[in-house]
Amino acid sequence: MDQYELHLSKAKNGDINAFQTLFSPFQDALKSYLYRITANRADAEDIAHDTFIKAFDHIAHFAEKSSFKTWVFQIATNLAYNIMKRRHRWTADVTQKAKELVLATPQLAKNIEQVAHSSPSRHSADGFGKYEISEHISTCFTCISKHLPIENQLALLLKDVYAFSVKEIMLILDKTEGQVKYLLQGGRQTMTDIFDRRCALVNKNGICHQCSELNGWLNPKQDQQAAKMAIQMHREAATANKEELYVLRTKLVSAIDPLKSAGHELQEVLMDCNRMAMKEDTFEAGN
Repeated sequence: MDQYELHLSKAKNGDINAFQTLFSPFQDALKSYLYRITANRADAEDIAHDTFIKAFDHIAHFAEKSSFKTWVFQIATNLAYNIMKRRHRWTADVTQKAKELVLATPQLAKNIEQVAHSSPSRHSADGFGKYEISEHISTCFTCISKHLPIENQLALLLKDVYAFSVKEIMLILDKTEGQVKYLLQGGRQTMTDIFDRRCALVNKNGICHQCSELNGWLNPKQDQQAAKMAIQMHREAATANKEELYVLRTKLVSAIDPLKSAGHELQEVLMDCNRMAMKEDTFEAGN
């Protein structure tokens, strides 16, 4: 019996420490996945906690038809789906609406600057609190994906960001192979089209300049062009087609943990503004 089988056997017999050993290797990925679905750290942590409890309570019924990770993600996805299906989809211009909100609300702008420049952890070795264009592209991907129908969003995140196979996604979403591929095709096409129309970082005809504008605002001493050129997607934009640019985006997004990245505090404040612009939550400007 190998270590996995040993821990699984103990977990099925009620050993929560053995269960934690099985759960912990993908715990961070699970939380980041839930955050990208909900755009809310508290929601992501609550669902992750509920997933842990539910999975432990039902571990005796785990039939091992998939990996333990896939089974846990199936539970988490079902919990998240039940919450998100009651919420409105975000509009594709969410960042523009959030920008307008911030411009009209001085206290929101003050909060953003405070986190960017005065965060207690900003001057730590990890540099928390700073603004990085690459991290904002990851945040933008989350926001744009919330424009998709929830099932398309889930399939796209599972495949293109978290690298689950189509067969695993079939189990997680309880869909046929054809249905999963249809969800992926539709989700990718919509995302590609939105980015092609909106993103000025990779398309001179794009109408969204938020990455550059935020960089100029929050990193006034940093050369904006140098910051852009640090991103592979920008370097290859001149030669890549829009489908290839989508793939480059997903590679960048998959490499970033939105809950632990160097600038996660700042990106979360910006996400708060997006949620407020979408009237999804009761974020108070004075917080």
